[in-house]
Amino acid sequence: MKLEFSKAFPAYFQPAYPQEFELFSHFETIASVPQVLFAVTTWKENGRPNVCFHAWSCFHGDKTAFFAVMGCLYQHTHTFASIKREKCFCINFLPMQYYAALTETIRKNDLETDEFAAAGFTLENGRCVHAPVIQEAFITLECTLKNIQDLSGAGITAMVTGEVVHASVEEAYAQGHEKRCSEDGFMLLVPAPQNLLSGEPGQSGIATAQLAFLD
Repeated sequence: MKLEFSKAFPAYFQPAYPQEFELFSHFETIASVPQVLFAVTTWKENGRPNVCFHAWSCFHGDKTAFFAVMGCLYQHTHTFASIKREKCFCINFLPMQYYAALTETIRKNDLETDEFAAAGFTLENGRCVHAPVIQEAFITLECTLKNIQDLSGAGITAMVTGEVVHASVEEAYAQGHEKRCSEDGFMLLVPAPQNLLSGEPGQSGIATAQLAFLD
């Protein structure tokens, strides 16, 4: 038997924290789709470096271009304002060992904060765009802004699409899956799955990729 859900909020769903269902759709906790975690880096309006620990995105393109599509970027953030102003950003993939450092940039993110220093990251300049790069990242994608769309029209989040114009890859990750699909590789967010029978909240998980077979 399948459980069925509509756009109407299930009244028996309990939030994990007071603002959960003000920030996220209940479908987020129903589907609990794993998403790759990464750091978006930009310059704040005062020249301080900004780090946004982010997921809810995808990466794809065709022979003419490759795109980073960030589907849920909050419009009130430094990151959103910086991308609109500078028309560019960088995406940095870091392994699990940097999770705690990345969460520091959530707690210490006011306008005056150097968020690279707060996390203990080494700052480099982008090769092709005006945005900072995290030296410790094993893959960095430099992007120019392609477009911004407010999917819901509510002025809360936006889908930001960047065109990748440059990539940097650490040499140790340049020969296949081994490093990328390990504890030293991609870090994934598994959003907290709601108990769909009782309505009790779950806890989000942080995972790494494990290669099952080659196709």
